[in-house]
Amino acid sequence: MNETVEDYVCHMQVPLTSFPAEFAGSHYAFCSEQCKQRFLANPRVYVGFPGNKAPGQEGKQVIKRRRLLLSEPLDTTQIEHVRQALLEMMGMHEVCIEGEKMEIQYDLMQVTVEQIADKLALVGASLGGGWIDSFELAFINCQEEVEISSLEVNNKKHCSGSGGP
Repeated sequence: MNETVEDYVCHMQVPLTSFPAEFAGSHYAFCSEQCKQRFLANPRVYVGFPGNKAPGQEGKQVIKRRRLLLSEPLDTTQIEHVRQALLEMMGMHEVCIEGEKMEIQYDLMQVTVEQIADKLALVGASLGGGWIDSFELAFINCQEEVEISSLEVNNKKHCSGSGGP
């Protein structure tokens, strides 16, 4: 009988051996490499500490909306290919491509801008013709990582006064 566990990023039930990872002496399993990498980048966002629930355990979402500008519009086939590829990713909520603008909405707790850019590069490679080079990415990786890092549960005790423990 296959034992299942919860993927702490997307909350799906997955086999114990699916995309395994270790953190702080505990075993974790994930539905995909995307969820595994999201967890490993900031594990305390998802597992917290005993007595301190993590934002991920409380169902917190960090919804982002980003706009990418194209140097030229995509044709109908390209639009559908890009749209479907992005919507297959965990945490992607919306993809709208009109003219020279692409707007995406996603949950930063499940997917990062870096993962989205990697997916766009793969899609661009399959479309050929230097397609990915037509993007002016309007993403700022550092700001997102600072934002998600600030959600990590820490184990610091808060003391009142200026003395020791």
